[in-house]
Amino acid sequence: MLTHVYIYYRVRPEQDVEIARASVAAMQAAVARRTGVQGRLMQRADDATTWMEVYEDVGDRAAFMVVLEAEAVAHRLADLVAEGAARHVEHFVEPR
Repeated sequence: MLTHVYIYYRVRPEQDVEIARASVAAMQAAVARRTGVQGRLMQRADDATTWMEVYEDVGDRAAFMVVLEAEAVAHRLADLVAEGAARHVEHFVEPR
């Protein structure tokens, strides 16, 4: 069963947006090279500091999450997240 992974978080208000987007894009490119799953980056319509990474059609969720976490650490995404906030991960599947 394919899984869709959604990760949302609040970016530090003082963070340079272009640098932050470039960091996420580099991380997503590394994840795509390693897993074949290309992510997308979105921002909340009414709050530009709330971002969401979307990864669709993930075949092996456990293996994907290992790669995703490793690349998030390697690309220092935690440095982008607002103080007191965290990257929240949600997994969804199509209903049967």
